[in-house]
Amino acid sequence: MDVKQALSERKSTRSFLDKEVPIEIVNAIIEQAKTAPSGVNTQPWQIAVITGNSKTTLCNKLEETFRAGNKGTMDYNYYPSEWAGEYKERRKACGILMYSTLEISREDKQKKIDQWALNYQAFGAPVVLLFFIDRSLEKGSFMDYGMFLQSVMLSAVEHGLATCPQAALGEYPEIVRQEYPFFKDKVVLCGMALGYEDKTKVINSYRTPREDLSQIVQYYS
Repeated sequence: MDVKQALSERKSTRSFLDKEVPIEIVNAIIEQAKTAPSGVNTQPWQIAVITGNSKTTLCNKLEETFRAGNKGTMDYNYYPSEWAGEYKERRKACGILMYSTLEISREDKQKKIDQWALNYQAFGAPVVLLFFIDRSLEKGSFMDYGMFLQSVMLSAVEHGLATCPQAALGEYPEIVRQEYPFFKDKVVLCGMALGYEDKTKVINSYRTPREDLSQIVQYYS
């Protein structure tokens, strides 16, 4: 598989098969991804691989907290406090496309809640990766981490697996730290669902569009 194919095939998968992923494959993916660049070789990534009963316990606690009406507070601001302009429009279009794919109407609030709650179950993936970073590190290390996360996702594609990077899994950081006290002093950055795609589910046909180069690139010569 070449890079072009891996980039093309990678997508946010939202339904997975109930099929175990061997830990050897998970380790191989992380081993490849850790070659991602980082400023002065800081390598800021710290990872928890969650499976089995541990995953079930964590996911159930996250979903229960969400359904109880607790919106949660991430350790950092992932999104802007107010949406405006092209970002607001893209966000709106993204939601409309997903819910229309699922045939969930704007008025059906319960179905929307149920769909969102699947985030906290990692969409049924057998593996959850949780990513942590030291509080002392700055924005440059967040940039490094983004390159690492993309490397994880591309390596997963090469191994025949699917992923969904999830800010939602970082929305209740205190729950995560309670479950995994080894990371009690760390920032909970995000999570990622990892497993085999269920290609029979319509949600996995949903793909977000990307802007034309003319909208994002300025040329100078």
